[in-house]
Amino acid sequence: MELMNNAADSGVSEIANYYAGKTILITGATGFMGKVLVEKLLRSCSDLSAIYLLIRTKKGVEPAVRKEQYFKCVIFSKLLEKNPDIVNKVRVVKGDVLEPDLGLDTNDINTLASNVEIVFHCAANVRFDQPLRPMVNMNVLGVLKVLQLAEKMANLQALVHVSTSYCQCNESVLEERAYPAPQNPFDVIRMVETMDDAGLAEITPKLLNGLPNTYAYSKALSEDLICRYNKKLPVIITRPSIVTAAIHEPMPGWIEGVNGPTGLMIGAARGVIRSMHCNPDFASTVIPVDKAINGMILCGFKRGQATAESKANSEQNQVEFCNLCISSKALMSWGESIETGRKFFYETPLSFALWYPGGSIKRNYYHHLFCVIFFHYLPAYFIDFWLLLFGQKPFLVNVQRKISTGLKLLQYYTTKDWDFRNDKFQEMSHTLNATDQELFDTSVSQVNWETYISNYIRGMRTFILGESDATLPYAKIVLRRLYILDWVSKILLFSLTFWFLWTHLDGFVEKSDAFIRASLNSIYSERNVTVLT
Repeated sequence: MELMNNAADSGVSEIANYYAGKTILITGATGFMGKVLVEKLLRSCSDLSAIYLLIRTKKGVEPAVRKEQYFKCVIFSKLLEKNPDIVNKVRVVKGDVLEPDLGLDTNDINTLASNVEIVFHCAANVRFDQPLRPMVNMNVLGVLKVLQLAEKMANLQALVHVSTSYCQCNESVLEERAYPAPQNPFDVIRMVETMDDAGLAEITPKLLNGLPNTYAYSKALSEDLICRYNKKLPVIITRPSIVTAAIHEPMPGWIEGVNGPTGLMIGAARGVIRSMHCNPDFASTVIPVDKAINGMILCGFKRGQATAESKANSEQNQVEFCNLCISSKALMSWGESIETGRKFFYETPLSFALWYPGGSIKRNYYHHLFCVIFFHYLPAYFIDFWLLLFGQKPFLVNVQRKISTGLKLLQYYTTKDWDFRNDKFQEMSHTLNATDQELFDTSVSQVNWETYISNYIRGMRTFILGESDATLPYAKIVLRRLYILDWVSKILLFSLTFWFLWTHLDGFVEKSDAFIRASLNSIYSERNVTVLT
């Protein structure tokens, strides 16, 4: 305790000291979480020796060129202004998780095996709509290749694997421990290698056994696979929940990609999503990306310390688990999040929208389905019809089909009350000194969620849609026009409905009355009794 207090008083970061001089390998570095991880390590652990990034050739662009493009990302701007030479610590190795031996040549394998001490395996296929083969190839077989490479690393201290809190969806409670997969991961790999697409598609529902998609299934398999390397490698499996925009670092509201809540926000802001099946009382199980990344770095630090202790005591490694989640009590509910987002949509609207943002979440699936038909598809068909009349290419029906597919995939997660235990995650952060608690902050006790959502929406406008604050005056004019158009349409619709009922009501009543009279007379005709005349 005294040593910890001395470290805190002197402003020394134990975590930065641990990473100093270390050589790190990161897969998936070009992804959303990967970029934040690289930026954070370079900024807060700048004394590290080197970071190797496994990067593949993409669309004919070689990894070396991609590295130059990589550091043009806005999140590296402040870092490079202060320390432009820090990029020299980042080295690219040409490789691909989908290739044999990760696509590495012999020299690169030897270099990594001789030097790397910490591995962050972030590479994954995170789509919810993929068939089994690409998911297994990336998320299971890819993990196996990383484990095989890690076995060759003589100085490995920690392998941090990024899984997901939704890897065991059939469990009522997700604890920070191992769970057996539905099938043997090696058997599933062999099936994918030998069966054709039709056979895999036929057997997939049986393999999933209630899991919502192949993503969750592949993550369950990969965890089981890693556990089979228990005692061989110093692994810690991290399970982040829904990773959303940054709350503080590298800049408030920074976001990349349109997966999960971000895609819903864009659709709602454009006025094309007007209904969502969701229980508004359940916690919105999100975690800002910077909190998740700090947790991953913390896990690497703790796992590395445990490895050193195990070697000192001649003990064998054990796979560890850490759920990178925020306690439900500290989170806003889905209903609160969506209502707060709606308020800020009107303050920071988009410059282009198809209709005035509106709609709501629905507890009842059939109520949601009714709204999808009348407020998603019917307007889409109507607008596409007019586009055809004016010689334009229709597009909105296809957009709504994609939206409906996305909503069906997401509603599984928004209609279930998730219970993720995070005792180890909280305990690890509580053991840090004051300097590290500030530098690698994972707490959310002081989070202003309204400010966070406001920054999230601004980040979505800026970093994904390319709309700066300078476009806000025009966007507000567009919103005002859509508001007027929305009300004019509603008044017109109600007026037409009222007119139709008013002009046809008398005839409808007469016909109904005649029908009832005829029916009753028919019933009693056999008795020669006229009931109504």
